[in-house]
Amino acid sequence: MAKVKTVRREPGEVLIEMKDICKTYVMGEEVVKANDCINLVIRMGEFVSIVGKSGSGKSTFMNIIGALDVPTSGQYLLGGEDVGDMTQNELADIRNRMIGFVFQQYNLLPKLSILENVELPLLYARVSSSERRERAMKQLERVGLQDKCQNRPNQLSGGQQQRVSIARALAGNPAILLADEPTGALDSRTSGQILRFFKELNEEGNTIVMITHDNSIALQAKRVVRITDGKINFDGPAAEYAEVIRAGQLAEARPAAAGKLAETGRSEESERPEETGRPEETGRPEEVG
Repeated sequence: MAKVKTVRREPGEVLIEMKDICKTYVMGEEVVKANDCINLVIRMGEFVSIVGKSGSGKSTFMNIIGALDVPTSGQYLLGGEDVGDMTQNELADIRNRMIGFVFQQYNLLPKLSILENVELPLLYARVSSSERRERAMKQLERVGLQDKCQNRPNQLSGGQQQRVSIARALAGNPAILLADEPTGALDSRTSGQILRFFKELNEEGNTIVMITHDNSIALQAKRVVRITDGKINFDGPAAEYAEVIRAGQLAEARPAAAGKLAETGRSEESERPEETGRPEETGRPEEVG
């Protein structure tokens, strides 16, 4: 069987490059821009959180980053490859090669052992049985669960299941770890453990993109990207984001921050209250174009 295709990447190399990304839906008679001309660059070795309220467009954006969906317009280069022109099979291939997913609800298969769950993406990649086992055990050891390898998911705590999810994401040697609300189903103590582990992984050189609605979680990353009404209205260091929150000037602070203004739009209206009924919460409405 073939091994997972990997490409050696250097620290600072551009992994994600988005140019004028728009995602537009038709909801009845209304045209909604879930993502509105977003520009973003993420480099190898970064730990970036993407934060926004429900209805902000962050989940739509995550789906595009993860090659689970394609933009209506604009260009998305993932590892230098243009995702927007890919077929479904090509999208599946680049997901398997480039991205390790960590989900809020773990998404472990209940009838498989922990070891078999971690092996699963390698099975899809046609990695040999012996190599699958070796790589899966290595990642379970990395997250401290090698002694649980024959257990089923329901025999583990929530924090342990999330660590299995992380081990599964790492088993394919992905360029990017994409975590969707990874602490959303955990208590505060266990959440802290998972976030510390993400920091350790990042210190080892892993690139992490974490999606969250919670500012306190977002601040655990090194860089924060804030999405409001489908646009980026903050992109900068976590320490600066913390100061903006404390000053209560989230929307207004960006134009005054020299060199730090998000590259999309160049201005941002005041943040609106949380909305409902956006495309990411209502299934998949008809897409424009």
